[in-house]
Amino acid sequence: MPHRLVPVAALIVATTVGAGTVAAQDTAATRLPAMVTVTRQAPKSLLDLAFGISAVSPDSSRPGQAHIAADQTLMLIPGLTVANRGNPSQDVRVSVRGFGARSAFGVRSIRVIRDGMPLTLPDGQTPLDYLDLESVGRIEVIRGAASALYGNASGGVIDIHSVEPTTSLQPEGRAWMGSNATRRTAAVASGTSGGYSYQGNVGETVADNFRAYSHQRLTNGFARVSTTFGGTALSLVGIGLHMPLAENPGALTQAQVDSAPGMADPLSVTKKARKEVDQLQVGFSARRGVRWGTVSVGAYGGTRTLYNPLTFAVVGVDRTIAGGSVRGDFDIAGVTGLRLTVGGDYQRLDDARKNWANCNGLAATTASCPSVSVEKGNLSLDQLELVTGGGPYARLEIERGRVRANVGARSDAVRFEVTDHFLTDLRDDSGVRKLSAVSPMAGVVVRVASLSTVYANVSTAFETPTTTELGNQIDGSAGLNRDLQPQYSRTIEAGAKGVVGSVSYQISAFQTRVRDELIQFQIPGGSGRMYFRNSGETRRNGVEVAGEWSPRGIDVNWAYSYSRFRFVNFVSGAVDLADKQIPGIPEQQIQLSATRRFGREGFVVAEWVAKSRVWANDANAVSAKRYDVLNLRAGRDVAIGGAMISPMIAVSNALDRRYVGSVVINATAAGTAAPKFFEPAPGRTWLAGARVRLGR
Repeated sequence: MPHRLVPVAALIVATTVGAGTVAAQDTAATRLPAMVTVTRQAPKSLLDLAFGISAVSPDSSRPGQAHIAADQTLMLIPGLTVANRGNPSQDVRVSVRGFGARSAFGVRSIRVIRDGMPLTLPDGQTPLDYLDLESVGRIEVIRGAASALYGNASGGVIDIHSVEPTTSLQPEGRAWMGSNATRRTAAVASGTSGGYSYQGNVGETVADNFRAYSHQRLTNGFARVSTTFGGTALSLVGIGLHMPLAENPGALTQAQVDSAPGMADPLSVTKKARKEVDQLQVGFSARRGVRWGTVSVGAYGGTRTLYNPLTFAVVGVDRTIAGGSVRGDFDIAGVTGLRLTVGGDYQRLDDARKNWANCNGLAATTASCPSVSVEKGNLSLDQLELVTGGGPYARLEIERGRVRANVGARSDAVRFEVTDHFLTDLRDDSGVRKLSAVSPMAGVVVRVASLSTVYANVSTAFETPTTTELGNQIDGSAGLNRDLQPQYSRTIEAGAKGVVGSVSYQISAFQTRVRDELIQFQIPGGSGRMYFRNSGETRRNGVEVAGEWSPRGIDVNWAYSYSRFRFVNFVSGAVDLADKQIPGIPEQQIQLSATRRFGREGFVVAEWVAKSRVWANDANAVSAKRYDVLNLRAGRDVAIGGAMISPMIAVSNALDRRYVGSVVINATAAGTAAPKFFEPAPGRTWLAGARVRLGR
């Protein structure tokens, strides 16, 4: 344990364990346990659930957020780590108990949901670039294996709920500007009228960002309309993104980070690596009470167009997605305390994918680039990728006095089909693979006091490779990789949670065993292209602590994660990597926040994040150093006529720490050059903004 984190970690644990003693001296009103729906059943108190589950309200507990970066929104969730790559062409890397840490792009291994609509694709990928943050009201997270409820790639679940609409029309304008030519403007409105509630927002972000060659322009939006018709609750949700520019500065070597952390990878600049995205997704849901419970149905669909020049190719994808779900929650007739949840869902992904040679930066023509005046050279891939997945699940809950027990299982089948339309290369990559799993779970929770519980559970998860991972074969073989298998995990967890006075707390300990863990790697001369293999077996032991306390008008929140994640059985080449730490995840992470409010008019927020070093490769030979950062925000409400004007200021990395925010796992050198492992984070940056709200 790094010595700088030891005293803070000890203080967090001691404060949480001693919550009852501290809270007994506090006369503030008792905090009520949060109600969550992420468990795919009727809303339940956190205290009644036999899982590690967190619920946070980012803007309520920590006001003044600019809604530009997901790492700020997802703060203070134990077991969840966010690595901000500082790269507008790459999403932040999100991991839950280590699941997702290997992601080369987007989010992997974690199910992400927005207002009941899945954002995760059937193969387990989640692009976060179109996730609008302006209207986020509450985030619920299952911190552990959840495939028994959610299927493929459910090492954790992030369920995002929009803020509740206001009772009357309340338009609002928001604007931010600051370091690195950053500008964010947004228009927000919500209200209730004639039995309908509605909310929507549209925003534009323009930024040059900290590193060279990392310009970004995007417009995104969100809308939701809800009503009740004939006793049925109906809701329509839409999310959209137009991002014409997101440059990719790439990763750097250690020497480059030390000498010029703001530079871009020269190859990324030469090849004009970047992405352009347009996406629209719409979802519909209905919920109705029936004789013994409730029935819910949902459906969604959308399109995504991606143009993505990379250092090794130009990638174009035209995507359509669709899916549906049904769920019933029923009290068993004649049996008190017995509740059954049954349901199922289906997802479909159609990708029309093309690759061309990247001809940027060439001084002379080549066989793949007959002209140096155009970006796209000869076509090298043209295929249709179809992925379907889903299955049924059931869960039985039994309540007897102070004890609640539940058992459940889900059966999943994921089908990958590739149809190759580019056969002039004398190879046919067409193929089909079917991967399936049955995922059981069981848990029990016991009330030891009116607002205190202990719990234990055994849960499972599985994760298939994606189509791209199955197609990238290191030996160049055609078709889908038959040797690459899904990874399977089993978790044993125990914990306690409760509320005493003004203190709420959660403590959990777990062990997860993963078989055939999917590991990414590069090869020399591969221009940064990622390949994948199964590692054998890994073991993850962890402890998570979180709490909240409000002494004398200050809201204090803390979250601590200890993650001892190791390879158990993994030989790479001739090297035995047993007992090496899984890369990409800090062994320790501490997050603290304090919010001081001045009546209803003003606030000051301080946030502190510390992470131990992060290994960048399986051999644990290269790492990003430990770091800590301090963020500060302040704002005040000023009433002028019928409007409320709220000026705000935010300073990130206030102590101007120099650190690496993310690593490229298992990067490989090209020729005599050093590997490009590191994605440095910005130094001190500031934003100044204002919110103008009409009506109070």
